[in-house]
Amino acid sequence: MQPVTERDAFYMARAVRLAKKGLYTTDPNPRVGCVLVRNGTVIGEGWHQKAGGDHAEIDALNNAQDARGATAYVTLEPCSHHGKTPPCSLALIKAGVNRVVAAMEDPNPLVAGSGLRQLREAGVEVVCGILQSEAEALNPGFIKRMKEKRPLVRSKLAMSLDGRTAVASGESKWITSTAARNDVHRLRAKSSAILTGIDTVLADDPSLTARIQEDVLQPLRIVLDTHLKTPAHAQMAGLPGRSLILTGSDDPEKTERLQQNGFEIHRLPKKNGRMDLHEVLSFLAKQQVNELLVEAGPTLNGTLLAEGLVDEWIVYMAPCVLGDRGRGLFHLPGITAMADKKTLKLTDVRRVGKDIKFTLKPRQ
Repeated sequence: MQPVTERDAFYMARAVRLAKKGLYTTDPNPRVGCVLVRNGTVIGEGWHQKAGGDHAEIDALNNAQDARGATAYVTLEPCSHHGKTPPCSLALIKAGVNRVVAAMEDPNPLVAGSGLRQLREAGVEVVCGILQSEAEALNPGFIKRMKEKRPLVRSKLAMSLDGRTAVASGESKWITSTAARNDVHRLRAKSSAILTGIDTVLADDPSLTARIQEDVLQPLRIVLDTHLKTPAHAQMAGLPGRSLILTGSDDPEKTERLQQNGFEIHRLPKKNGRMDLHEVLSFLAKQQVNELLVEAGPTLNGTLLAEGLVDEWIVYMAPCVLGDRGRGLFHLPGITAMADKKTLKLTDVRRVGKDIKFTLKPRQ
């Protein structure tokens, strides 16, 4: 086997950049890039653009025309099963590629090493593990769904300097700057779904859409509504794409009215009078949700924090003060002593317009 070289890392980095072109469009599939190289020259490259379309390897092969004797650099193990498209492993073998460098194995149980094994059995030299961490960062939600049967959960929060999300009346538009809100739309765009609670729907009637200049596959819109209080005329129901209500209610009249206006209604188990969030995440994984963005109030965020269900917290802090009568970030009645506090790990801090963006993760 040829040794792994700096050249391998160079071309894999190029494949990673290609994969990022599908950041907003590939769901529920992973973002994948591929570069074909022969004799030190790139002869073809491609990326997966949307589910049902060509995978990255096929896109690159189509652009190369003749790939005999080439090395394929791909950010994810080539698939070996028949889905909406034929196996990429067989396509590479048929094209005469003699070396495949993969950044990581595919966590999908339908693949899970079988693609690389198929290539080796056909006499193709295989290297795996080049820029693996960079490749994993492309698809954290896909990896989590495949391995743990639940989506990656992010929660987005906006607060004032004194930790308030709204004034006492509930008014919250706008705490943060235009730059921060644009950043949130990019978060929405790369998410499979956006989840909110019924209190937010009743207070703000949000659209939960990603409004950016680039092509984007609009995320699912999901409302947790235990008792079906969602107004039938809520604006999200009339928007393109799917709007789901997850409920514990079996009221047939409310269900029919909401369905007639465009909502999908799904009944799930309750826990302590509210929707069971573990069941919610399990259901969303079955809906092929890779990355879930939560945009909700203190009650739902408090429960998510208490139950340890958020993988990443993104908090925008604006240089303003709303006063001690304003509404806080989390409803956590169980905290009565300093020993009960919830501690998070700060992983990134940056300025976005006039605001500061904090990225935090749970402490293991």
